[in-house]
Amino acid sequence: MAGMSPQPPLSERIAASSAALEAQVIAWRRDLHQHPELGNREFRTAGIVAEHLRALGFDEVKTGVAHTGVVGLLKGGKPGGVVALRADMDGLPVTEEVDLPFASKARAVWNGEEVGVMHACGHDCHVAILMGVASILAGLRADIPGSIKFIFQPAEEMPPEGEEGGAELMIKEGVLQNPTPSAIFGLHVTSRHPVGVIGYRPGPTMASSDRLKITVQGKQTHGAAPWLGVDPIVTSAQIVLGLQ
Repeated sequence: MAGMSPQPPLSERIAASSAALEAQVIAWRRDLHQHPELGNREFRTAGIVAEHLRALGFDEVKTGVAHTGVVGLLKGGKPGGVVALRADMDGLPVTEEVDLPFASKARAVWNGEEVGVMHACGHDCHVAILMGVASILAGLRADIPGSIKFIFQPAEEMPPEGEEGGAELMIKEGVLQNPTPSAIFGLHVTSRHPVGVIGYRPGPTMASSDRLKITVQGKQTHGAAPWLGVDPIVTSAQIVLGLQ
């Protein structure tokens, strides 16, 4: 239209929105850090996320996915495909000893034992970052080709013993359907790079963990004839070394 100045490039608009939102993202992160929750128990965190997505006018906001997961769908103003963005939400059964005003004092029961709870792996940062991304992209939705699915995953650090959870349960419950994303992007904070530097590479980047249980059955013997017995400690040590 005549008389209207052209909009700045999209990259400049994103940069300006990011700068304006920086203080809010820091505040979200510190609040989440002060109130960590263990896997499958991220009720407060999920509530904050869902409320934020609804306030932004997301087209769909689903809660209770894989117990406490949140999935939001933002439809752009132009035709296109579907891309997903993912962040994990759970803390760890670790007692925080850092002297900061937003340090965690939370405690919870984990596998039958009362433990301290802490965001020791940066998931508070991940949630705050993705909430910030949601804010920025919601403001740019008219220029977005296609849709963006926001996945806030519970229990990335593994669910409590005896429970299902995490990415596997989210997939079972259809998080990658209706609509199906052609790609998923996530990130993990690290202290290995300078501030402002993003690291990436093709193929695997970090190791993952799994849980297994091995029972070693020993055989008792007299101390004068150890060769007649089976020492489960030595056997277990060999298993650990072999697996390592």
